[in-house]
Formats: sequence, C-alpha cells, structure tokens
Amino acid sequence: MRSTADIEAAVSGAPGSFHLMASMGEEVYARGSFSEARRLFWSSADGVTVAADRARTLAWLAGGGIDPEQLALRLAYPDVPHPLASGAPWRGVHGVPGAEALLFDRHGQAGTRRWWREPSGELPLEVGAPAVRQALENAVGVRARPGQVLGADLSGGMDSTSLCFLAARAGASLVTATLEWAASGNEDSAYAERAAAHLPGIQRLVFGPADLPAYFTGLGQPHEPDDEPTVLVRDRAQQQYIADAMRAAGAGLRLTGHGGDHVVEAPDQYLHRLLRRHPVRGIRHAAGQRARHHWALRSAARTLTDTRSYQAWLNGVADALHRPGDPGAAPTGWGAPMALPPWAGRRAVEYVAHLLREAARTVEPVVHERGRHAWIQQAQTAGRLAGNLFHSSLGGVPGVSPFCDDAVINACLAVSASATKSPWIYKPLLAEAMRGLVPEPILARTSKDHSGKEWYAGLKLQQAQLADWAADSRLVACGLADGPELKRAFLSPSMLDLGAHTLEATLAVEAWLRDIEACPTPTYLREHADEPADAR
Repeated sequence: MRSTADIEAAVSGAPGSFHLMASMGEEVYARGSFSEARRLFWSSADGVTVAADRARTLAWLAGGGIDPEQLALRLAYPDVPHPLASGAPWRGVHGVPGAEALLFDRHGQAGTRRWWREPSGELPLEVGAPAVRQALENAVGVRARPGQVLGADLSGGMDSTSLCFLAARAGASLVTATLEWAASGNEDSAYAERAAAHLPGIQRLVFGPADLPAYFTGLGQPHEPDDEPTVLVRDRAQQQYIADAMRAAGAGLRLTGHGGDHVVEAPDQYLHRLLRRHPVRGIRHAAGQRARHHWALRSAARTLTDTRSYQAWLNGVADALHRPGDPGAAPTGWGAPMALPPWAGRRAVEYVAHLLREAARTVEPVVHERGRHAWIQQAQTAGRLAGNLFHSSLGGVPGVSPFCDDAVINACLAVSASATKSPWIYKPLLAEAMRGLVPEPILARTSKDHSGKEWYAGLKLQQAQLADWAADSRLVACGLADGPELKRAFLSPSMLDLGAHTLEATLAVEAWLRDIEACPTPTYLREHADEPADAR
C-alpha cells in the first residue's frame, strides 16, 4: 500500500465484523463496518479530533451531557432515517455513518471520506445466491472451529436454522436454544425439531414460557447503559437466562440469526423501481403485495407513483411526525414511515422536525434508488442492534450476527432487489443459497411465528413499575413527553393496543435515562495499574 486510498482493496471481501485502522505516513485512517455493527464516533477536545468505538466513552471523557434533540429521535425507533440514525445522543459526540471513514492529518484534524462502494444490484437469483452462500459460509467459518463448543439459536426460522447447518458443516459442536411459544398454531418448535433431526450430535436446550423469565422482567433494575437506548429492555432477562445455560454447556460464543429479516430480502419499496423497469411484472408484484399486506388501493397507487427526492421526503416526514399512522397504508418514499408517539411532547416534535429539516438541506441518500436505499437503511438498523448485542455479552457469552457482516450484506445487495422479494415465496434468496444444505421443508416454509401472547403477559406484570415511572418520568422531566398523556398510555387498558415498537421505544429511552443516572461512569473503562498518578 502506498497511501490510505489503497487500504480498502487490501481487505475487500474479508469475512467477519471488525473495525479497520491504519497509519500511513502522516495520516491515520479509521472506520467501523458498513452495517454499523461496529461503530465509530468522534468528538473534539482542545482543537484535536478524538475517536472511539463507544459514544459513551467520548461523552464521559469530554464531560458532554445528553443531547435532547438526538434523544427525541429515539422515540421513533427503529424508523429513524439516514443520516440521523447514525448519530449519538450526547452533546458534542458525532457518529460516523457506516459508508464513511475518518481520515486524520498530522495536526489532529479529521474529515470523513466515503469508502463503501455500492454493489451492482443486477445479478439474477441463480447467479447471486451462490455468492451469498459463500459469504455466509465465510462469516460462520471465522467464528466456528472444528470441535469448538458454539451456542446457536435454533428457532425454527430460516435464518437461525441456516447458520446452525453452516456451523455444523464447519465442525463446531453446537449447543442450540429453541423457544416454544404458547400461541395456538405456532410452528417454530416443529420446524426446529425437523432441523435438529438433520443435525446429529447437537445438544439441545428447549425452553417453554414457564421456563424463562417473563418479558420485561427487571424493567426497574439499573443496568450498564449502552451508547443509546435499545429494545433489549424487552427480553434482557430471558436472554441472560439462555446465555447462562449455554455457558454452563461449554459455549463461549453464540450465533444468532438476527439481521436475516433485514438483509436477505428487500423492503417493499423495491416495487417503485420494478414498476418503472418492468411494468407488467411490477404490476403483478404490486397486486400480490397489496393483497398480502391489505394495503388500501388509493394508498398503494399514491406510494408507487411518488417521485419525491430524498430531501423532499425528509421534509414531508417532518411535516407528518404527529399524524396517526394508517394501518392500511402502503410504505411511502425512501424508508419506513416515521412517527412520534401520541405522548411525545411539543418540544420533542420540534426537535425531531428541526433535525429532519436540517438534514434535508444537505444530505444525499446512501444510494440514489429509493428501494435500495431503504434496504440499506433496514440492514444498518439491524447492524446497530447487533453491535448492542455484542456489547451486552449476556452471561459472558457474546452474541454475534453473521447476517450483519459487511461481506454478507454486499453479497445480498449485489442481487436484483426484485429477485429477493416475492409476494408468493418467502425469502427466495436465502432459500436458493441454502438449497442442498438445509432440509427442503424448512426452505419451503412460508409462515413466521411470534411471541405476542408472552409479550402482552410480561407487560401486564409490569403495571406497578410502569405506574412508578409515569409518576416520576425522566422523559417528562427533560420535556420530551407530555406527563398526562404518558401516564394515560402506561396505565390505560388501551395501552396494549399500541404498536409494540412504539411502546418499546419509549420504555427503552426511559430505562436508558434511569440507567445513566445509576451508572454515570462506564464500568468497561479501567485505570491501568501501572499508570503514574500524575499522568491521569
């Protein structure tokens, strides 16, 4: 390598999830991952740029407090658009978007430079699927060694099941976890049984609802806060229990299928381009998706004929932050519809609208085709949560998400979006990639189960805790929520009619603010035993 411009060629296609740093001459080059599973943040101290992989590290070192504007955005999780989703909820701390790297000069000043290059996005299924399989094999292979005891989720779904078969092929000794939910007609456990029959020698851990802590257990207990609020508040206690069981069985690492839903299948915005390039096929797909999702005809037509720029769409999002969502509406524009909950305070709405309009003045989409931009945005949403899962290391067993590796995401994005999404076939790209390795009945599955019954039951058990929070809300104290509205939402029986994401995002922010109060100093930072006292 002769300059920092040569660095990316040296690691192109490398498997795994990693930060990349290089020092050449008088320049330093640093970046996280495109998926944002590995983050990079920067701040300025005495005119010098300082970077770290944790936003909270920089906030603690610089003494920066919480940024209320950025925090207000988290009430709309996970539907925060680019580039705001890459930010940090701390004053003076800036997140580096996944497609960009930091380049430091000899004076300690830094600027960003785009390093990620968009894959072609034109490959047909039969050409792209083998590359996706190879990328997943490599992603699992760098984590799974012959004879290694490896934890793995075996949910019965296509994503986690595929990883189990890849890990077994790599020679790992698997300790698998299967959750049996109580909803009638739930098929997850049956598909997990089918998969296990083809995985000789695995050690199975099977948990029913009575075997695990309820959802939201420990909601009022302080925890080490992450860089930002996360939906881990929902099942932290459950995942801790499962991780403890895996560790007792000898596993030191856990493969999760997290990210598969976001990476191997394009979002519904793929229809926008398909209709323009292949009208007949596009109309068939649009009709199929409309029937599948019960979209209103007028809404679907308005969405598919929308030609707004990314900047205009961001301004439109800012104008509609407090309008109630229409359950019969088709997805619009460049990403998932963003809205603040009805209990968001006037100040929160103003903050978020201001950030959206400021971004609209200068920002460009990650790519200039809305379906692929939305696909990338949902992949990076999954990546950021994968990073939080790794940081949490529940039970001392880090969770890793191979679907959120850059090489896997790039292999998927190289395939035509319309080949990865179909109204009639479930995850066609992953099914084709895993053919011959994963049993056909699993690849042919078209259903996806959920734990809604347990989610509601866990929330009901927390009514006393929610009442305490409503009476002394940190969100209300910082002006981001309306007190009476928040109390009504928490305590009214109609609370359970709210969307899961809407409520969980609010609980995540409230819990995070309380965790920051309880744990103001990051416990992951340690003073070096040999460091002189006068050097601190």
